[in-house]
Amino acid sequence: MLPILNVIAMATFAAALSSRAIDPVIPLVSNDLAVTVATAASLSTAMSLTFAFVQPVIGAAADMFGKARMLMICLGLLGAANILGALASSFELLFVSRILCGIAAGGTFPVAMGLTADLVPLEKRQVALGRVLAGTMTGNLLGATASGVIGDFLGWRGVLTVLGILMVVASVLTATGFRRGGVTTTKQNVNFAALRHGYATIAANPKAKICFSAVFLNGLCVFGFLPFVAALLFDLGETRASIPGLVIAALAIGGLLYTMMVSRLLKIVGVKVLMIGGVLLVASQFIIVALGPDWRIQALCFLVMGVGFYSFHGSLQVFSSDLAPEARASCLSLHAFCFFMGQGIGPIIYGDALVRFGKLATLSGSAAVMVISGVSAAWLLNRPPASRSKAV
Repeated sequence: MLPILNVIAMATFAAALSSRAIDPVIPLVSNDLAVTVATAASLSTAMSLTFAFVQPVIGAAADMFGKARMLMICLGLLGAANILGALASSFELLFVSRILCGIAAGGTFPVAMGLTADLVPLEKRQVALGRVLAGTMTGNLLGATASGVIGDFLGWRGVLTVLGILMVVASVLTATGFRRGGVTTTKQNVNFAALRHGYATIAANPKAKICFSAVFLNGLCVFGFLPFVAALLFDLGETRASIPGLVIAALAIGGLLYTMMVSRLLKIVGVKVLMIGGVLLVASQFIIVALGPDWRIQALCFLVMGVGFYSFHGSLQVFSSDLAPEARASCLSLHAFCFFMGQGIGPIIYGDALVRFGKLATLSGSAAVMVISGVSAAWLLNRPPASRSKAV
C-alpha cells in the first residue's frame, strides 16, 4: 500500500474524534444548559444533517479544486468550530457550533475516501479503504471513550476544547504529510462541464439508487440510535458518563476488527456473503440490546454490531466509489449525504418511536429494516449483468 495512505488515515482519525464525542456527554449538556435530553440529542442531528446537506457542494468543490486542499481546510475549520462550541454561553450557540462542525466534517472523511480511490486500483480498493476506515474507527473509538472520561473530569466544555486543539494540529500535520508525499494541494482548474457529466453518469448508473438507499437506512438504523445509548443506560441505573462512551466505542472496536479481517474475509466468502452476514450480525445484536442487559453485555453487542455494520458498509463504499470514476469525490459525497441524512433523521425517529412503542419494539423494527434492506442490496449489487438474448 502507498505510504500516503497513512497520512490520509491520520486525517480521518483526527476528524472522527469529533463525530461521536458529543454523544456520551449529552446528559451533561442537558443539565448544564437546562434543556431536555431529547433537545440535547439534537446536537447530533445538527451535525449529521449539516454534514449531509453540504455533501453535493463539498464533493463538487473537491473534484474541482482538489481533494487534498479541501481536506486540510476543513480540518482547520473543524478545530475552530469545536473551540467555538466550548465557549458557547447558550444551547443555541452550541447548536450553531455543531452545524459548523458538520460543514467541516463534510470535507474530511468522504473526500479522504475519494482521494484514496484515486490512488488505488479497484481490485485493491476495499482493503485500502479499510486502512483509511481503520483511522476513522480509531478516532471514533478514542473520541467516544475519551469524551466520556474527559466529561467526567472537565465537563463537556473540556471535551470540545481538547478536540479543537487537536484538529488544528492535525491540519498542519496533514499539510506537511501531503507535501512530503508528493500529493498536490494547489488549486485545480474548474471544469463545470466535467462536473455536470460526472453527476449525469452517477444518476444514470442503476446501482446508484441501490447504494444510496441502503446506506441511508444503514445510517438511520445504527448511528441514529447512538444518541440514546446514554439515556437508556441511565434508565438502567448507570449514571457515569464514561460508561456510555465505552459502549459506543465498542462499535468502533468492531470496525477495527473488520479492517483487520477484510482482506481474508473477501478471499474466503466474497463480497455478497460478507454483506449479508454483516446485516444479520447487526440485526441480532439489536434484539439483545433491546432486552436491556448489563452494560458489559451491551458493549459486547456493540462490538459484534461494529463488525457486521462495517462489513456491509465497507462493501457499499467500494460500489459507490466506482459509480463514476471521473467524479469520485462527488460519488462518495453523495454516499455520505445519504448516510448522514439517515444519521440525522434517525434520532428524530428513534426519539418518537421509543416513547410510543418502547425499546423492544423499536429496536426489533430496526433489526427488520436492516435485514430486508441489506439482503436486497447485497443481492442486487452483486447480480451479474443481464446477458443480451441473441437473435435467432
